Amino acid sequence: MPRKIIHIDMDAFYASVEQRDNPDYRGKPVVVGGSPEGRGGVVATASYEARKFGIRSAMPSKKALELCPHVIFVRPRFDVYKLVSQQIREIFSRYTDLIEPLSLDEAFLDVTVDKQGIGSAIDIATAIRAAIRSELNLTASAGISISKFLAKTASDMNKPDGQTFIGPSRVAAFMETLPVEKFFGVGKVTAAKMNSLGLFTGADLKKKDEAELVRHFGKVGHFYYQIARGIDERPVRPDRETKSLAAEDTFPADLTTLADMVQELEKIAVTVSQRLVRNELKGRTITVKIKYADFRQITRSRSLATATDDLATIRDTAVELLTGSGVDDKKIRLLGISVSNFDAAQATDSDSAPSSNGAKNQLELF
Repeated sequence: MPRKIIHIDMDAFYASVEQRDNPDYRGKPVVVGGSPEGRGGVVATASYEARKFGIRSAMPSKKALELCPHVIFVRPRFDVYKLVSQQIREIFSRYTDLIEPLSLDEAFLDVTVDKQGIGSAIDIATAIRAAIRSELNLTASAGISISKFLAKTASDMNKPDGQTFIGPSRVAAFMETLPVEKFFGVGKVTAAKMNSLGLFTGADLKKKDEAELVRHFGKVGHFYYQIARGIDERPVRPDRETKSLAAEDTFPADLTTLADMVQELEKIAVTVSQRLVRNELKGRTITVKIKYADFRQITRSRSLATATDDLATIRDTAVELLTGSGVDDKKIRLLGISVSNFDAAQATDSDSAPSSNGAKNQLELF
């Protein structure tokens, strides 16, 4: 029997909480994080009003100001976001104990057997979103399907404040028409490489044998082969332990100067630090991942005396590891930073005019 998986994704979570708590921010372009003077920092979350100007997460403050000079910058309140996340989690637990949080603002739920005996995953997702609206005055989007990949993909299709159902009989056709850039984990560079190989949709990927995909994309080629066929057997894991937290970037053009490498690594450090703070994690081991233009890959690590989530510590340690690895005369296509070696107590639960019933903009793909 197919599983019933829901992916709930809060809409512009941090910014929405700030707009909820401060009436002066409502209906206005709001950015959480960054600097109002544009002197440093990056956007953590942008309200939908700010996104209309092209402002996005991880964008430098200076760029956000250029796009919208009257944007409102708000200092993050992670203690508040954590509390609201716990309230959302309590709503989830009314329907299932199989809850896998991905961050403070999104989670997978397995409702194949639900605690209230409702049976319909669509009805459960609708009820959850209605409760979030009525009790917390926030909105969420939902994806409903038979696997984690499909549910997560579906939750992005009708945002904000909507939900999408991809039924079992529709999975094969849906995957065949899905553009490769919509595949989870496929960024601009990988999508461009796929396009250069004549791969534009899931149907194109489906025509390739597994060995060919692995030859072109490495181990992730196994995933592309399976998911193009709608196969994703990963369970929802409420007890998932976070071993590490990481971010990386593949560059459109190879980096050839140390200054450019350091600049890009500092941006990645910001993302890693923000994710650690968001998930209330601190780690002792910092690792830098370096992939050369010829696809050779190395890692360099350092363990600190105490666990940290501090941006300056992560950035400076990563830059030292990079500069000490002999990259001066090399061409670099990817850089990444990971933080690991968490305390045991931390490393769980971590790794982002409507209708009255919360069912606005429901899209069903049977």
